[in-house]
Amino acid sequence: MEITIIVEVKILASETAWWETLFVVLDKLGSIKADYTLIRSSALFAQGIVTQQDQAAPDRLELSIQWDLAQRVYEVFGAQEEKNRRADCESFQVHYQNLTITFYAYLNTVVVTDPDRLEIVHTNRTIWVKGLDYYLHSLPREHPDSRALQNYFRQLQQHNSQLNQAAWNQAAYDAWIQRHGPPQVLAERIKKDPLARLASLNKYLPAIEGKKIINLLGSHGTKAIALAVLGGQVTIVDISQENAQYAHEVAAAAGVQLRYIVADVLNLPTEELDHSYELVFMELGILHYFVDLAPLAQTVERLLRPGGRLILQDFHPVSTKLLKSSSKKHKVSGNYFDKSLHTTNVAFSKHLAAETHKASQQVYLRYWSLGEIVTAFAEAGLFIRRLEEEPNSKIDDMGIPKTFTLVAERLPVSVSD
Repeated sequence: MEITIIVEVKILASETAWWETLFVVLDKLGSIKADYTLIRSSALFAQGIVTQQDQAAPDRLELSIQWDLAQRVYEVFGAQEEKNRRADCESFQVHYQNLTITFYAYLNTVVVTDPDRLEIVHTNRTIWVKGLDYYLHSLPREHPDSRALQNYFRQLQQHNSQLNQAAWNQAAYDAWIQRHGPPQVLAERIKKDPLARLASLNKYLPAIEGKKIINLLGSHGTKAIALAVLGGQVTIVDISQENAQYAHEVAAAAGVQLRYIVADVLNLPTEELDHSYELVFMELGILHYFVDLAPLAQTVERLLRPGGRLILQDFHPVSTKLLKSSSKKHKVSGNYFDKSLHTTNVAFSKHLAAETHKASQQVYLRYWSLGEIVTAFAEAGLFIRRLEEEPNSKIDDMGIPKTFTLVAERLPVSVSD
């Protein structure tokens, strides 16, 4: 279920005037059915980001409008100043209640199809803005506004991590008992055929014996314990103490050593980020827990030794973002470029009896496109060795990608370095 982001801002006098002016502008645009998007400092402020330049409400409004309605907007707002024309855009200004209002009309574009356009709500009014994610990735990292955005996303991630931690410590242990059986039973299955437990990861794995391996968001530890049975020195990082309890008991029953760090993967101890791991792996249903992939990718880079490998396997965005399937029928019901947050139950809740479900098991997810995923790890300095898209194994879903696997490496340090 998609959620609408409610922007709560402490109202000061200048802020009140800014919002009032905005609503007057939006009412006028609505009267002529002119589509718009708040952009630049106006988009940032409307979503709770106060720029270093302003320190409070901006003294301006900046909006992108549908280009073929620019002349109509110009007339409705009684603009007097001459339009500023560029090859790809024309703009003009009007002044109202000490605010400068600038309209930008980007030629031959459609405002409503902008993939970075996001709906927010303020005082029960719907407002369309350019999403923060766009500015986070388009501004230079050292830009003051970028630093404000990084701080905002860091706080949002911490909030989501707290929600996830609370959710994953509500009967997760019991859920794994229901799903996989008692630890002794699962341990015997893993020992009998550890390669079977690794399933589709096998073709990407290096030789395991003696390798230092870390499994991020490793949950109940089945894959990590299989790697330990094969001779790996395995560490799991996960936010749930109940996941850790189940994994430790399975590992003990299997007769292998397992190191388990109960922590937010983005807040690992500094001494852990020492470029010492030969393999980092993550798999199935994990990327959507991150509101920004850059910190995760940077963590992976800091874990890997030169020549070390990342294996990331997750559900394909076509399946998670775009298609809704029922038996042999497939319907495009989503937006592949959607950047909004969604709410859902924690992953293990389907294994619990109905009476144990709790409202606090609702968490927030962000679904990523394949391009966003690959770019995040490439920008962190990892060399992309391989990207494979795997089909669904069900006959009814033949031809539709179900998962993908990304293999990347931290390049060896050259002699000149």
